[in-house]
Amino acid sequence: MSKAIEGLRPEGIWRWFVEISRIPRCSKNEAAISRFILDTAKKLGLHATGDSVGNVVVRKPASPGRENTAGVCLQGHMDMVCEKLKDSPHDFAKDPIRLVRKGDVIMADGTTLGADNGIAVATCLAIMSDRTLEHGPLEFLFTVDEETGLTGANNLQPLFVESRTLLNLDSEEEGALYVGCSGGRDSTGTWPLASEAPSANMVALQASVLGLKGGHSGLEIDRGRGNAIKILCRALSRLAAGGARIVSMNGGNKHNAIPREAEAVILIPRAASEQARSAIKELAETVKAELGAVDPDFSLELRDLPKTRRARVFKRGLQKKLLQTLTAMPHGVMKMSADIPGLVETSTNLAVIRTERKEIRVVTSQRSSVASEIDDIAEMVRTVFRMGGAEVSSSHGYPGWKPDMNSAILKLARETYRSLFGKEPEVKAIHAGLECGIIGEKYPGMDMVSFGPTLQWVHTPDEQIYIDTVERFWTFLLAVLKNVR
Repeated sequence: MSKAIEGLRPEGIWRWFVEISRIPRCSKNEAAISRFILDTAKKLGLHATGDSVGNVVVRKPASPGRENTAGVCLQGHMDMVCEKLKDSPHDFAKDPIRLVRKGDVIMADGTTLGADNGIAVATCLAIMSDRTLEHGPLEFLFTVDEETGLTGANNLQPLFVESRTLLNLDSEEEGALYVGCSGGRDSTGTWPLASEAPSANMVALQASVLGLKGGHSGLEIDRGRGNAIKILCRALSRLAAGGARIVSMNGGNKHNAIPREAEAVILIPRAASEQARSAIKELAETVKAELGAVDPDFSLELRDLPKTRRARVFKRGLQKKLLQTLTAMPHGVMKMSADIPGLVETSTNLAVIRTERKEIRVVTSQRSSVASEIDDIAEMVRTVFRMGGAEVSSSHGYPGWKPDMNSAILKLARETYRSLFGKEPEVKAIHAGLECGIIGEKYPGMDMVSFGPTLQWVHTPDEQIYIDTVERFWTFLLAVLKNVR
């Protein structure tokens, strides 16, 4: 057993969490964790089924005397966002996640922890394997590829799940019951990579934005954190005024994460190199002042590179259009909810830029709890792309989950929490895409609520889970299952 979890309670959740942390499970690579769950169910004597995309449902009979209780489905996703520090040697395709205990939290060593949503998987495994618990008929639904496409939820078949009450275990704030979420869509712009040979007497430099916190593009879009692509664009626009030509520009990794790092390789006239260094130093100080309270570890660096004979630069027209597009591209909160205080209603995230062999690709992600506003902000983003000469494509997106304040499972969950802890839970909606929106469409009439222990910095190498909230979450979940009639 990992030393990081020695003595932690509940022992069952942490033991299973260690087990699944040994299994590679990046989005779209869930085959191993899917097999592990199916094999575990078989060893426990439980009925389990997998579908064509890798989703798994496991059924556990009711405990004695509870056979006539309404069935409940516990649901979470198997995949995790795989992010790591730039200097980490970790290979997500084969290396186990190394757990580290720091005070009152568990985190990973230089990588994402995978508690989003591994804590749900571990919790379900703990309940599957514990024959002492009191509950009615249970289903455990494990979905694939939630983080990059909601593929599992989108491909659920009508008879795959039988329950009509669902507990989604993919929320990240203990003491909160979530009853609604935003829908979303990705918008991508691409330019053909038009390049040319550089002028003579140029030196090669690399501009890098480092040290930003980044974070979840829904949950933390309102924190005012720096966007590495936006900052890099500011730097390159200044350098371009001194004759800099771009060789490549790359930043961000996931459509649903605020980019933490970005870098560009440039060539600049030798005579202008010192002026370029001064310009970058000045901009670094400006941005540091802007972001000091939220991104204290930010840095903007310009370092020498060896120039290669084969280096080619973006053609001037392409470089101008790209930088203008990135400058004009909206990023951040567009509108706050008038109905739920503190809830972001609509936002957009400038997420990824990649210089590839034949094209430059920029990925953005739009979210809103109002369907018409997703359409509006997505069209705004597409318009900026078109004005910059990019070819534009959009994903089909995913639906939001409209709150039902008269939900029976919400009422039971509130009463249970109040009885256990002597206080009211918060009832909230979330500016992120939960699978509940899709599940609600797939299974009309499904009564749902979402909750979980407290996580922070998900989708980043700083991801952490608060130890004490896991035990409260477990106590609450078991009480809900016991109280369902």
